[in-house]
Amino acid sequence: MLVALGLGMVATFMVLIITKRATPVVALILVPVAFGLFAGAGLGISDMITDGIKDLAPTAAMLFFAIIFFGIMIDVGLFDPVVRAVVRAVHDDPARLVVGTAVLAGVVSLDGDGSTTFIITTAALLPLYVKLGVSPVVLTVVAGLTNGTMNILPWGGPTARAASALNIDTNDVFVPMIPALVAALVVVLLFAYHLGVLERRRIGKLEIRESILAPKEEVLVAAGGGTGLPPKGRRARGSGSAGTGSAGYDDAPTGDHDLSATSAGSDDGEDRDDSFSGVLDPNRETLRPKLFWVNAGLTVALLGILGADVVAIPVLFMIFAGIALAINFPHIKHQQEAITRHSSSIVSVVAMVLAAAVLTGVFNGTGMVDAIAHWLADGIPDWMGPHMAIVIGVLSIPLTFLMSNDAFYYGVLPVLSETATRYGIDPTEMARASITGQTVHMQSPLVPAILLLVALAGVTLADHHKKVLWRATVVSLVMLAVGVLVGAIPF
Repeated sequence: MLVALGLGMVATFMVLIITKRATPVVALILVPVAFGLFAGAGLGISDMITDGIKDLAPTAAMLFFAIIFFGIMIDVGLFDPVVRAVVRAVHDDPARLVVGTAVLAGVVSLDGDGSTTFIITTAALLPLYVKLGVSPVVLTVVAGLTNGTMNILPWGGPTARAASALNIDTNDVFVPMIPALVAALVVVLLFAYHLGVLERRRIGKLEIRESILAPKEEVLVAAGGGTGLPPKGRRARGSGSAGTGSAGYDDAPTGDHDLSATSAGSDDGEDRDDSFSGVLDPNRETLRPKLFWVNAGLTVALLGILGADVVAIPVLFMIFAGIALAINFPHIKHQQEAITRHSSSIVSVVAMVLAAAVLTGVFNGTGMVDAIAHWLADGIPDWMGPHMAIVIGVLSIPLTFLMSNDAFYYGVLPVLSETATRYGIDPTEMARASITGQTVHMQSPLVPAILLLVALAGVTLADHHKKVLWRATVVSLVMLAVGVLVGAIPF
């Protein structure tokens, strides 16, 4: 009964999200409450949800102040040189921009924190996507695939969880999987190039004016959650393939394209909020060129401490956000305005994180996780016993998407690993196979970082899932297959 309710709860939630019949916040709250009550939780559902909120409260706090910190860095112009450098590298090819997105996301993902990766990648590259008419959904897909693949790094979380759950060494889990990680990253780059080629065919070659590389007087496109539109009457030149032009732009006799209409490249066509507006505007009042190296040093220090893992991440972002506000905006009025500028992103992301606490709280509190784990262990036929590592690798793809990493690695993995030992499969081998589903896991609505990514990019979770899920599945299966080929995972 609990197994059916657990699977039904997640299935109902996903259907509502993908078909756009409910927002993630509404679905994350109402669906678990309904299934929890049906499972007999009664008034005890209040304690279950409270426990879930307690578990995710630090994550909500981290995202709250991370958005403020990196939003300030965007406002003051820290990432403007990065954007211009990428524009120079892109030239007139959308495929280069998309591949560059994968490379940047991969490099930043080395810090092991998905939220930081998505904030930096979006801040640096989304202005170019919107300016050049490339779909922001492509950005979320490529960034999500890259970060999900890199998530198996020892300091990323799942590898450490698998090791601690089975009481084994983290390096014994990760090091033999390096060839599989490399192969998966190659597949991600191929997907990125293919998506870039599709965008090249859709909008044609891009003509980038010198004013973008070294802006002086023209107000350029907004970034992040902004509208992506310059002031009314401004025009940006572009060249499309014959007869096509840039999608969503109106052709003009001069060869220019009017940006007064929303670009079709945004996929959802909805107005964006003003959270990260004006990132490339060279005349914006928030620029602090004299404090560039101060802010750069502050950001490097934050990332360094983050990687050293000596301070709790929420506390770290709280402190550095406060320092950034005090340094760049010493007046109270300007500090309030700086926070308000990013309030829309803060509210949407934190609301989804707290709403996700309802689902995880009900999942754990009602015993659905334990029931699913034992149901899987009991349901695996004897002939599949010698192949339990492959089984856990395949199961990790849907299960880590449907539940949190904690629930999977501390609830499901130990049960299946115990079963595998009867067939001579070492717990280390089970742990290696279990981390191959992380590319799919990172696309889950239960992962706060992916909620942050789609919110900052201004796309819907449904649009993201339509393009990313099958690709993420392919990447995970390639990682599992290569792990088997190199002998890290027994067949």
